[in-house]
Amino acid sequence: MFSSVLVANRGEIALRVMRSCARLGIRTIAVYSDADARSLHRLAADEAVRIGPGPAAESYLRADRLIEAALATRAEAIHPGYGFLAENPAFAEDVVAAGVAWIGPPPSAMRALGDKARAKALAEANGVPVLPGYHGDVAADEDLVAEAARIGYPVLVKASAGGGGRGMRVVRAHDDLRDALAAARREADAAFGDDRLLLERFVERPRHVEIQLLADAHGTIVHLGERECSIQRRHQKLVEESPSPAVDDDLRAAMGDAAIRLARAAGYVNAGTAEFLLDERGAFHFLEVNARLQVEHPVTEAVARLDLVEQQLRIAAGDRLGFGQQDVRLEGHAIEVRIVAEDVAAGFLPATGRVTAFDVPDGVRVDAGVAPGTAIPSFYDSLVAKVIVHARDRPGAVQAMAAALDATRLEGVASNLELLAAIVDEPAFRSGALTTAFLDEHAVVDSLKEVDPRGVAAVAAARSLGPAAGDEDDGPWSEGRPWRAAGVGERTTWLAGDRTIAAELTLEGDGTARVVVDGTTFHCRLTGRHDEGEERRVAIDVDREIVVVHPAVRGRFVETASVDGRATRLRLAPPPSGDRAGAEARDAGALAAPMPGRIVRVHVAEGDHVAANDPLLVLEAMKMEHVIAAAGAGRVSRLLVEVGDQVARGATLVTLDADGAR
Repeated sequence: MFSSVLVANRGEIALRVMRSCARLGIRTIAVYSDADARSLHRLAADEAVRIGPGPAAESYLRADRLIEAALATRAEAIHPGYGFLAENPAFAEDVVAAGVAWIGPPPSAMRALGDKARAKALAEANGVPVLPGYHGDVAADEDLVAEAARIGYPVLVKASAGGGGRGMRVVRAHDDLRDALAAARREADAAFGDDRLLLERFVERPRHVEIQLLADAHGTIVHLGERECSIQRRHQKLVEESPSPAVDDDLRAAMGDAAIRLARAAGYVNAGTAEFLLDERGAFHFLEVNARLQVEHPVTEAVARLDLVEQQLRIAAGDRLGFGQQDVRLEGHAIEVRIVAEDVAAGFLPATGRVTAFDVPDGVRVDAGVAPGTAIPSFYDSLVAKVIVHARDRPGAVQAMAAALDATRLEGVASNLELLAAIVDEPAFRSGALTTAFLDEHAVVDSLKEVDPRGVAAVAAARSLGPAAGDEDDGPWSEGRPWRAAGVGERTTWLAGDRTIAAELTLEGDGTARVVVDGTTFHCRLTGRHDEGEERRVAIDVDREIVVVHPAVRGRFVETASVDGRATRLRLAPPPSGDRAGAEARDAGALAAPMPGRIVRVHVAEGDHVAANDPLLVLEAMKMEHVIAAAGAGRVSRLLVEVGDQVARGATLVTLDADGAR
């Protein structure tokens, strides 16, 4: 086994790798950029080396600096984590040439499988079913336009290198293809340093199911079952689970055999993942191989009872797996959710800021890269933390995840926490009816905007009227957040999905309360309460309609009110902060940067006339492109940026003069 390992990554995956190394007695070396100078992964390592400025291209994507850091610290091996250079065969070759062990697949296997186009060709040659598409060596725009016409629309444009949804676009019409190709190339080049693209037929309602592989250098290859990763936004996964609700023993064996056959043909060694689509008929089609450790690997660790990072280390050190396929036992059900710093209401725009509070539940696994005081920079992926639960069966895992999300608090930066809770609460999720179109088909994002004011009134009233109903020392408020009885004009502010709602409560003399929510007055009265174990309920009469409130207890931060069979989830809003990142544009015609980033495209010039929704600029942040569009018709009166400019959140980019519109 190695005595020292340099982790060529950051954030939660760097910490995850270090955790296994520490358990095995391996010295860890972190690398960090200027943006990560106070990061958790730097502090957790035994030694740390600065590798450059904040932008990834000047730090985490600098192979030469990573290898120099390994040699300077006498690291015996490099673990690349995921993203950045994890699937770059040239980097792996340079690492080995420098006399440092590479914890990952051989460069030859990475070239055969890590590149999507070559992987599809190899899959076809080995009888693994693939979707119709184009993955030839020649992939100029003219070739791709011609091939798209042959395949038929809709088509999916994908980056040949890398993964994580970067450089991916769904194109439904010929006229949209060239713009999609240009955007995908820019995004792929920024994320992976490789702008090659491929095409495949777009399947409207598939499931995304993947097989975890482990292969040693002595010829043993096993699969550890499948993960369902269908719930996605922008082709990036949000919720993963193992096993898949759609996969039975026969399908698992067939997909596992196909994945092993492909890995063996490529000479694959170490951990990897073969990704497939399941169409509506249940047939599977090969997509790609991720020649690295996956973000969602913890759900496989939970059901297989294996530490995949430890297995990677042992395989890279030359050890045999020590078990075969017949020895693999998958137990129970595991679910993982990804907490991401993004503004869901603004179309999943990445968010930056400083974490002011981060509370996580006891009894579940949390892989996090942040703590209170941690800054979320704009240069990198927006993943903040992963919450993982494991239970005897899927219903138990779903219930455990719902409770875990209630007990998780993240403040100081916008996140998708409430979206994740809404997904887990959705009946279709609980039944296992999952597709990659889940969010759109069930309008989950829109549901966050549907807040019943009666529920808000009931929750506000329960916090003041509830303790009077019984023994305060044994009531739900004695175990949750501190409460205080409201007086005249007591005001509380709640977060409901992406909305902030204020409730103003006045206690009446007859044991009732008057609550004003969004300008509507409700009269509330306590009618009963139930305390049994962790099951706490308070019944509130709201204008002669009973609303059942589940107060926040035992470390949970969510109050739930059931109105007409629908649940309204509320969290107390944190105190207002005077810290605003960037100045807000004061001119009504000024368009401001929604986040820090770099201008990668300018569509207009001063004096141009534009219509509503016309694209004006493209801003790149956290490896994704975001179009800044005109809110209405007008004339570009001022253009304040050009391609290559780095801008702060709130900076004015362009000003439109509505009076000049034609």
